[in-house]
Amino acid sequence: ELQQTLVAHGTQMQAWSPFTEGKKQIFQEPILQAVGEKYGKTAAQIALQYLVQQGIGVIPKSSHRERMIENLAIFDVTLNRDDMARIQQLETGKTLFGWYED
Repeated sequence: ELQQTLVAHGTQMQAWSPFTEGKKQIFQEPILQAVGEKYGKTAAQIALQYLVQQGIGVIPKSSHRERMIENLAIFDVTLNRDDMARIQQLETGKTLFGWYED
């Protein structure tokens, strides 16, 4: 809903801390690992590609050259509809960072 509002106003959503600042162990998330195995990618790459395919900008933080290269190596795959739906199941509808609460 928020993303649709932003788009209506000419603004693109950006993922803040797409790797969750360690608040969730997404690199060990079985769904991300399974989808990654299918495409020959890491769980981190799948998480980033999922966001990008939804039109969400990502700027993952890393000070390690090899991780920077890995983070950029996501544009040679497109997740299919079924894989996107599997990953969508991980969505809780709540922020991990307390920016907005009901």
